[in-house]
Amino acid sequence: MQHFQSDQASLERDHDQQRIAIAVEYNGSQFHGWQRQTKPAVPTIQQCLEQALSTVADHPVSLTCAGRTDAGVHAVGQLAHFDVSVSRELKAWVKGANSLLPASIRVLWAQHVDQQFHARFSAQSRRYQYWIHNSAERSGIFAGLVTHYPQPLDHQLMHDAAQSLLGEQDFTSFRALACESPTAMRNVYAVKVFRQRERVCIDIEANAFLLHMVRNISGSLMEIGAKRQPVSWLKTLLAAKDRSLAAATARPDGLYLMAVSYPTELVVSSSTPSIFSQ
Repeated sequence: MQHFQSDQASLERDHDQQRIAIAVEYNGSQFHGWQRQTKPAVPTIQQCLEQALSTVADHPVSLTCAGRTDAGVHAVGQLAHFDVSVSRELKAWVKGANSLLPASIRVLWAQHVDQQFHARFSAQSRRYQYWIHNSAERSGIFAGLVTHYPQPLDHQLMHDAAQSLLGEQDFTSFRALACESPTAMRNVYAVKVFRQRERVCIDIEANAFLLHMVRNISGSLMEIGAKRQPVSWLKTLLAAKDRSLAAATARPDGLYLMAVSYPTELVVSSSTPSIFSQ
């Protein structure tokens, strides 16, 4: 089945229902997360995008995303889809929406997809990075974009501890109390911790994530990196299945949704940009 449609083909189907996938980048510092709120005065990423895309479509548009990020969390590779009953050139969804969006939200590209494609349920994995400014003083340039941790961190200890996260396991110790997922089982495909000068990055990919899972893992890894807990502590926490035993939830500032992967026959291939240069 052909999942991409040409612009010309879409123009010929002027009144047919069409599904569009978009990639979105945003600085979440000034937003109350992705999800639209009942209070219209509370700014969210979804609300801003739906308003812009609805203007381009000239009818209401409802977005479904790959991963609903929390307040203050950023994204460089968020994926979403929406259905429309009008035809527009693909560049209209990008440039038209961007002309109506705040500067901190950008649509990177748009693509026609098959009706079977679903931004959330078709996804095979999500990849996040958590960035820590590990210096005595806070960063002025990256305020709101990295988490500050003033005590020295041993990133190698953090990396070694993080390997216990690999595989399909029960992540109850790292889920928020408000998490509504029916199961705490998640499959972590890859995880690494590395340093770029004064910044430490926790890079993790899994089939899906629980509410606050990456931030809760990051908080505990920082305890290990600061040598207040041994490398084996993370494995002990996993086995305990008790959120109260783990470290406090790390701040949202340093968290980025980097990429979402899909089966090759569906869509959606995109490169993963670097947040900070080497």
